[in-house]
Amino acid sequence: MDSRIILIIGGGVAGMEAARQLFLLGYQPVIVEKSDHLGGHVAGWHKLFPDMMSASSLIETMAGGLDGVTVYLKTTVATMNRLTSGFSVVLSNGTTLLCGAILMASGFRLFDASRKEEYGYGVYDHVITNSDLEHWFNTGEDDRIPENPSHIAFVHCVGSRDLKAGNPQCSKVCCMTAIKQAIEMKEKFPGSEVWCFYMDLRLFGKKYEDFYINAQRDHGVHFVRGRVSEVSEDIDGKVILKAEDTLAGHQVKLKADLLVLMAGMLCNEETPVLASMVRADVDSDGFMRSRDNIYRINESSRPGVFFAGACTGTKTVPETVAEARAAALDIHNYLVGNG
Repeated sequence: MDSRIILIIGGGVAGMEAARQLFLLGYQPVIVEKSDHLGGHVAGWHKLFPDMMSASSLIETMAGGLDGVTVYLKTTVATMNRLTSGFSVVLSNGTTLLCGAILMASGFRLFDASRKEEYGYGVYDHVITNSDLEHWFNTGEDDRIPENPSHIAFVHCVGSRDLKAGNPQCSKVCCMTAIKQAIEMKEKFPGSEVWCFYMDLRLFGKKYEDFYINAQRDHGVHFVRGRVSEVSEDIDGKVILKAEDTLAGHQVKLKADLLVLMAGMLCNEETPVLASMVRADVDSDGFMRSRDNIYRINESSRPGVFFAGACTGTKTVPETVAEARAAALDIHNYLVGNG
């Protein structure tokens, strides 16, 4: 067995960066990606907060650092078995790998907004999700978005911090994503009124608070603290929102041309299957469970199995990149006996 071969499950930002670092350390990383492209969810995004960096440029840069790395697209893991030293892995394309360690970088999935029936996703003509809006930013293709909307509303925490939906965790990135998208819509439609309805704003990163202030001061985005309780559609196809402004203490009724639902982040559906193959633990929120949440977040409870990125919980892009680099070093230390 060649312990220099490292299996990386997932070709998103975490998997790509970890593969680059491992290759630089002298290993032979193998990325297994279930979709037909690298970059994960970020590859479908338009710009990234808070610097408004082009998402496609970031993915192109990261992909350019993978020369020499083996990548299997449209491929999944069929079986993983622990050996005396390392792992035997069979892929869906028939390839068998003998590897020294495994890195789970399987990412996340977005909450299905149609489960929140009160918001009318899939029912009303002008209700979309954050992911749909990013697709429109990139392609200009979505008949649900009016040509010149005068009123646009964003609803935060759709499927996050929601006990009824079974997802009490915060998705961490939704507040900033809503602010970013609100700014982009104001730039495209300067004469429009843009409203964000939020539970409370969680802006913890570098320059995040500045970004929020900029949205209000320079772009005129309105922020209302209060959950939207009801969404309907009038005879003209306008979206009618009802909410309570919990700061002002009164009811709000808004007629919008477009409603954007900020769908939250959930664990991937294959997480329990992958975890069971290597007897790793799954946490109460459905994500992979790290050895601890402070010092060994990149390590699983099983020797040779490591984590990076959103497979263990909701993450921003900078956090994901940092974890990928740390995981590569953890794998190196483990294989040379320093772990």
